[in-house]
Amino acid sequence: MFQGEYYHSLDSKNRLFIPARFREELGNEFYLTPSPEGCIFVFPEERWKFICDQQSQNDSTVADRNKIRRALWGVTSVTPDKQGRVTLTPRLIQYADLQKEVLIFGMTTRVEIWNLDRFNNAISSNPKPIEGLIDESLFPYVNF
Repeated sequence: MFQGEYYHSLDSKNRLFIPARFREELGNEFYLTPSPEGCIFVFPEERWKFICDQQSQNDSTVADRNKIRRALWGVTSVTPDKQGRVTLTPRLIQYADLQKEVLIFGMTTRVEIWNLDRFNNAISSNPKPIEGLIDESLFPYVNF
């Protein structure tokens, strides 16, 4: 399970350090893809294969499946170097508008790589971001 947030810098060679805690769960090879939210999703190989299998078995038309595949352009498999860094493609960097400071965020089944300002804007756009989204019975002693 991916949890926590980490702040790292994208270096001049487009390399980004992936925290050891996440690398352990991601394995030796993992997949980077653009997300609908404007960040980069990072999936372990097993989860990515599951997503691909599910997508290929859905009831959508061939044209719709092709649109989905095209929407996921830029899918890149990466292997961290000895220092735990991965090289991001220029297309992914541009898509996510990554600057020097980057947020690496655990989202249970995936990791997300964010432009720090974009993430903060997404969070601050709703003063109570989880209100109405979580079944309060899961957290009986927390006042949302």
